[in-house]
Amino acid sequence: MAAVSAGLLLCRVPARLPVVIEFLLVHPGGPFFANKDAGAWSIPKGLVEPGEQPLATAQREFVEETGFPLPPGPYLALGEIVQKGGKRVLGFAALGDANPSALVSNTFELEWPPRSGRRAQFPEVDRAQWLEPAAAQAKINAAQIPLLERASTLLTAAARS
Repeated sequence: MAAVSAGLLLCRVPARLPVVIEFLLVHPGGPFFANKDAGAWSIPKGLVEPGEQPLATAQREFVEETGFPLPPGPYLALGEIVQKGGKRVLGFAALGDANPSALVSNTFELEWPPRSGRRAQFPEVDRAQWLEPAAAQAKINAAQIPLLERASTLLTAAARS
């Protein structure tokens, strides 16, 4: 069975014209992504633990990977996407703000360099950035683009009502 992850897409609407939704995306840390940019970025996400609700996972992973406080909500369900390797990702969106330079991510341990016998700690996320839709689509894992589109549609509809 494919792994199931859940993630939180933080969105903001800056007070300037034209009004454009911005998305907070994160870049994975560690040596495998060090020289990758386009297509490597993601929403903060992680594996849903047994018995855990997907929204709770998305909220937990957002805090663990960014160190930012949770936005007050409401949280909008963005549905599911399937990434290239088969991982299912359930997305949620919320309006909020955060300073990317204040990012503090949890870490993971990895043998690096490979087969060296040495273990090293790496941040799970090494940077975050606010991006307008076109730039976000260029940087995000292509399978996650529908999450950006759905968030934009839902937030636009909510603003009109």
